[in-house]
Order: sequence, then C-alpha cells, then structure tokens
Amino acid sequence: MDRRDFLKFSLALSATVSWQAMAATSTAGAPRFLLVFLRGAYDANSLLVPASSQLYYQSRPTLAIPKASLLSVNTDWGLHPLLRDNLYPLFTKGQLAFIPFSGTDDVSRSHFKTQDSVELGQALDGPKDYKSGFMNRLADIIGPRKSIAFTKDVPLVFRGKASIPNLPLKNGTTPVAFASAESDLIMQMYAGTPLDDRVKEGFTVRDEASLSMAGEPEEAARGAISTRGFEAEAGRIGKLMREQYQLGFVDVGGWDTHVNQGAIEGTLPKKLSEVARGLKVFADEMGPAWKNTVVMVISEFGRTFRENGNKGTDHGHGTTYWMLGGSISGGKIAGEQLKLEADTLFQGRDTPILNNYRDTLAGLFKTMYGLNQAQLEAVFPGKLVPNIHGIV
Repeated sequence: MDRRDFLKFSLALSATVSWQAMAATSTAGAPRFLLVFLRGAYDANSLLVPASSQLYYQSRPTLAIPKASLLSVNTDWGLHPLLRDNLYPLFTKGQLAFIPFSGTDDVSRSHFKTQDSVELGQALDGPKDYKSGFMNRLADIIGPRKSIAFTKDVPLVFRGKASIPNLPLKNGTTPVAFASAESDLIMQMYAGTPLDDRVKEGFTVRDEASLSMAGEPEEAARGAISTRGFEAEAGRIGKLMREQYQLGFVDVGGWDTHVNQGAIEGTLPKKLSEVARGLKVFADEMGPAWKNTVVMVISEFGRTFRENGNKGTDHGHGTTYWMLGGSISGGKIAGEQLKLEADTLFQGRDTPILNNYRDTLAGLFKTMYGLNQAQLEAVFPGKLVPNIHGIV
C-alpha cells in the first residue's frame, strides 16, 4: 500500500470509527431506526390504491376504494381516507413515503417460510445461517448496546452473534368469537319456543366457524402484538427509542384477511387505522429525535390483486412498504413502478416485485450509518444493489 492509498484508508477508517462511536451514544442527534413487521401479509392495494388501474376496480367489486374517497397523491395513486387525520399530514410535509412493488422474490406464499426468509436477510440462492438475522448483523457492526426487540421473544431478525434484549408489550383486549350481547338477546327471545334448540345450534355453528377461521391469522401472527395493542403501546416505544435505544423492532399481527376484509370500513381499515394512529403517536413522542429517526413498515408478502369469493383476499406476492422520518424526502410514491394491468400481474394474479427489500434496506443503512459495500454485504450476504429510491 503506497502513502496515498494509506491516507485514504486511514481517513475512511477514521470516519467509520467516529460514526460508530456516535451511534453508540444515546444523544438526540444519533440515528434511530425502527422496523415494523406486519405479520400475516396486509393488503397493500387497500392502503395505497392504484387509482389509474381499471383492472383494480374490475377485480374488486366489493373491496375497491372509490376514487372519490381517495386522498390525493398523483394521477396513478391515491391513499385510503383512513390516513386523513393521522399519517396524511406527515405525507404532505414530506415525512412519509410509500414504496409499492416491494418484497422478496420468495414465491412460496407461506407466511412462516417467507417471514423467516425476510428476517434472515440472506440471498435466496446462497448458503443459509438460520441463527443469524439481518438486524443482529447490523447491530454487530454499529454496536449492539442500544438495540431492542419490542416482542415477547427475541425474533429471528435479531438473533445471532450480538446479544439483543427483548421487551414484551401489553397486547390490549382480544375480541372473542363467542356470542355477543345481541346473540344473547336473540336466544332469550326464542327461549322456550319450538325454535329454541335450532337458534342455539345456529349460534354454536357460527362460533365454531369463527374460531376455525381465526386460527390461520393467529398462527400467521406468530405471537405478534395486535394492532390495538400497538396503538396503545406506541407512545412507550417512542419514549424508549427517544431516550435509550437506537435500533428497534416490533411486529404487529392480524393481517391475513381471507374473509370480509372491508373497504372504507371493516376489519382491514380498522387495523390499518390503529397502526396509523400508533405511528403518529410514535412520531410525536420522538420529539426532536424524530428528525434523526427512520421507521420502515414491511410485510412478508402482499395479497391477490383480485378479491376472492368471501370478500377477502388471498396470499399474494408484491406489497407496499412505508417509510417515515423527520428528515426523509417523502411526500411521494418511490421506487420502480409499472401500470397494473392483466399482462403485468405476477403469474396473472399478484402485484409483481420490482424493489427487492434487501436492496432497499441496504440503501437505507448505507445512508443512515455510512456503511461501505463490504459492511452492507455482511448485513445482507449475496448480490446486493443498494437503492433507497431517493427517499433518504
């Protein structure tokens, strides 16, 4: 190594060490990153609506969000009106962006396999280390002392060489599938009549069916906090991230909407509203540290472009990521895109993936933490093309 190369190397090493020293502190100026994983595969096309796609409105006779209700974005996209009073103001201020056509090239459509694949962060065609998640490898590079998982167990994404603590959250009240007050009233009305047994039997069958349908979404959530629980705990997460931690993870369950998903109102809009309100609370709680904070919201995959016969959607492929932060270049729909038409759908049924999650996160970490290519490839082993799409 000649003198000129040695000086370049010394300066680069000095910059890296200086940044890592800064990242290890809990000062308001240190960068903070929170990954929010929506387990169960949320329906992105009900949040970021492809308003210019006629196929969207043809494919969703009961689930499509009417154009007149959409919050303005551009000629191709609109946002669900549920964001109006929580996250849309952040979008208009340039502190929120969406990246459609995002995800992993894993095509198994298995919640568990795809969640594990994303959390590992390893190339699909490369060797696998099933004890090493990408956020653990990131923590190992930038310093693990200020990292935490807001989960009941340490998630796969944070398992590995670095020792990462976890903090269980209160999960709120979980609705039950048994008879409601209205059901009790109806049974009282028919008590002692010839229809008494048939009414009771009908409600029993309904409850059993409800519990059966609830089984898969519960399994897909893998113990993640509910959307209601996340909304209630978002302030606590924000306070801890502001005062103590710089790298965090939380998973939120309940997104496997095969039946009665809802459009303007219903199951999915309610869950999205709770998460959106929670994220707004988190942003407010961060205070001055918000300008140095980035939140990434992801899901294992998307859902079918067409609704199914049960007014829901099934396991799909591409999805939409959210990115929030006080200093991001938001207020836009970012990343590579295309028109959603019959001949552009993946396998004729799903949103395609044009923006690989590994490249997007690598681009973010490169910008936030000043990581070089070798460090990025340590976090995401295999071929990597870092690209943050002009957001950060």
